[in-house]
Amino acid sequence: MIDPGSAVKKGSAKPEAAVAPPAKIFFALVAGLIFGFLLQKGGAAKFNILIGQLLLQDWTVAKIMLSAIVVGMLGIYPLHRAAKVNLHLKPTRPFANIVGGLVFGAGFALIGYCPGTAAAALGQGNWDALFGMTGLVVGSYIYAEMSGWLKGGAQKWGDLGKITLPDAIKVPRLPFAIGFALFLAGCLFALEKFTVR
Repeated sequence: MIDPGSAVKKGSAKPEAAVAPPAKIFFALVAGLIFGFLLQKGGAAKFNILIGQLLLQDWTVAKIMLSAIVVGMLGIYPLHRAAKVNLHLKPTRPFANIVGGLVFGAGFALIGYCPGTAAAALGQGNWDALFGMTGLVVGSYIYAEMSGWLKGGAQKWGDLGKITLPDAIKVPRLPFAIGFALFLAGCLFALEKFTVR
């Protein structure tokens, strides 16, 4: 995960204000609007395209996600080295990751949207996305209520600690990122050449 700042600045014992400065809020809103616009223009807010991806018939969403991973992977390391972002790794917990992925996937398959695409779909007038967004809020509340119990039990099952793929295979992070980005770019090329969309 990326944290653009921490609660306490280095060299200062005084915590930062709980509310972000107006400039940060403004740029976050602009970035969110651009992201939603690009999701919508790319077709990722359309029910038939999302369901087509789940049925392995339409690869538009996979192409968008692979493109985002390549750009993010190549962009994050220079930003981190320039001290513009802080990297905060989450522990690798296979049990929690698998269960969370299955719950997310089931919700995606049932409603036809994920959280980001639901917001973009609502923005283009798909009122059915409200059901998904309501489920997201309710699910978040239930998770928050259960978080104390989960942190003490199920979330710790199979905890492997804070590891990354480059650390696991003992390769420096930057060469790994460049090599993996090239591999994903090859996957993108293959999807573009050999799939319908």
